[in-house]
Amino acid sequence: MNGTRLSSWAAYAVVGVGALIMMAPFWFMFVFATHSRSEIFNLPPPLWFGDDLAANLKILTERLPFWRNLGWSLYVALMSTALTLLFCSMAGYAFALMEFRFKKALFVLVMATMLLPSFMNMIPSFLIMDWLGWIDTHRALYIPGAASAFGIFLMRQFASTAVPKELIEAARMDGCGEMGIYWRIVLPLLRPALGTLGLITFIASWNNFIGPLIVMRSADNYTLPLALRSLQTTMNTEWGALMTGSAIATIPLLLLFVVSSRQLIAGLTAGAVK
Repeated sequence: MNGTRLSSWAAYAVVGVGALIMMAPFWFMFVFATHSRSEIFNLPPPLWFGDDLAANLKILTERLPFWRNLGWSLYVALMSTALTLLFCSMAGYAFALMEFRFKKALFVLVMATMLLPSFMNMIPSFLIMDWLGWIDTHRALYIPGAASAFGIFLMRQFASTAVPKELIEAARMDGCGEMGIYWRIVLPLLRPALGTLGLITFIASWNNFIGPLIVMRSADNYTLPLALRSLQTTMNTEWGALMTGSAIATIPLLLLFVVSSRQLIAGLTAGAVK
């Protein structure tokens, strides 16, 4: 009994130490956001909050159209999430519960795209966006990835276990069309998976740096990651202002995770066991 209790305490200690190590960068980011550049590089570095938050925020808003960049990040993340949920749920429903020619081959083709490293898409993506005239426009950030292979796979796996085929067949016999079945029957049953995919997509879009770096040209159209990166220079980087912007950009994600972490875990594990 004592050995079991000791091992439990040891496990808790290891988890606690790991949690502290992972939380340390967030703590220092929020602390450094309230200090000037000179104070940040003191030895030892400051471990508690300072008095320079307002000064750092002033530098941030003077050097960047920060609130505009924040608004663009929110817009792109919301549009990306909405379109991904729409198209991936449609495709997942089709692959799981509909029969059509070349169904397996098409699904294998979709899954094969997950094997390609993301950097291989950079040049083709730029050429396509340039051909479409979408350079320096925000639709280039949310339309190309609206039907992601991961999202289709997640929706297909969840739909195959959560949506009874008998229910779909009964709706068809009653004369309900495919869009009616999707909207009235399938979509409500996919809610847990939709919540999970929505969270993953929103966070990925909010943190996206490479996409805006490829297609964006004007500072007024930057999203937050690219705008904050533009603050870094070789000699005179205002690290306090940079930490302030990073802290403001992190707060929505922290709140979102705190509110919906249970939904995220439930959606990822739902359908894993029949």
